Amino acid sequence: MPRLALVMAAVVTLLTACTSTPPAQVPAPAQSSSAPPPAEQVHVSIGDSYATGFGPDGTTESFAQIVAKESGFKLINLACNGATSADLATKPACGPDAGGKTQLDAAVEALRGKKAALVTMVIGGNDLTPCALVQDPLDCASRTVAGIQTNVAGALTELREAAPDVKIVGLTYPDVFLGAWVNPSFPNGKNLAQVSVTMFKDFNTRIAAQYARFGAKFADVTDATGGYGALTELAQDPKYGQVPASVAKVCALTHFCDRTDVHPTPAGHQAIAEAVTAASR
Repeated sequence: MPRLALVMAAVVTLLTACTSTPPAQVPAPAQSSSAPPPAEQVHVSIGDSYATGFGPDGTTESFAQIVAKESGFKLINLACNGATSADLATKPACGPDAGGKTQLDAAVEALRGKKAALVTMVIGGNDLTPCALVQDPLDCASRTVAGIQTNVAGALTELREAAPDVKIVGLTYPDVFLGAWVNPSFPNGKNLAQVSVTMFKDFNTRIAAQYARFGAKFADVTDATGGYGALTELAQDPKYGQVPASVAKVCALTHFCDRTDVHPTPAGHQAIAEAVTAASR
């Protein structure tokens, strides 16, 4: 073949190769368009047996567990049965997340290391309980509340330093001593029930103001469980007959009337959880 023909044949072969269908290529792996799952939000609970769910029949679901479950939060429950307000900063926390630290130190660590959505604190009931048995319960309560205020302020200072914007809800208690109205363990039960209304109003007013100083919410559980009702307003209780409506309510929501136990019934924990949720909005 002449040289020119050979060159032309090579060109035609090259052009044919360049314009032919390229071999099939393995597609690149499809890239996921979904965003990474959001970090799990945490509810840190500190306080006493109201938060642990302890009761006369053992441990049941507490208001803290109900709030965390209904909000979709992971619960870090550091509360201890029998804790006083001073214990928050001085005694080891309880529960699997305690790590040998005090409730306050463990809470601060959790706030710094987790995506915290809520802190609840229920404390002071064990400080006040002895006042129900003294000659002048109002004077005893007034002096005791001053110490509770100091301890609560110390705890809130550290919690706010660890997480300035976290939502904090402090809460109080049902006025369980209203149950002394029908509890035969208290020979002066009606008098104690009447005094307890004033005692709880004073306690709640002073503690609520302390929480407000730190930008925290306050769940007035005494109000939510009927504690401020006039003792002249009567209701029919299935066990005790006609009694003040607030007494009948505390008998349904706590174990105090029939078992002299200050802890909530399951219905009581549900009522407390609803009060906390409402306050946190």
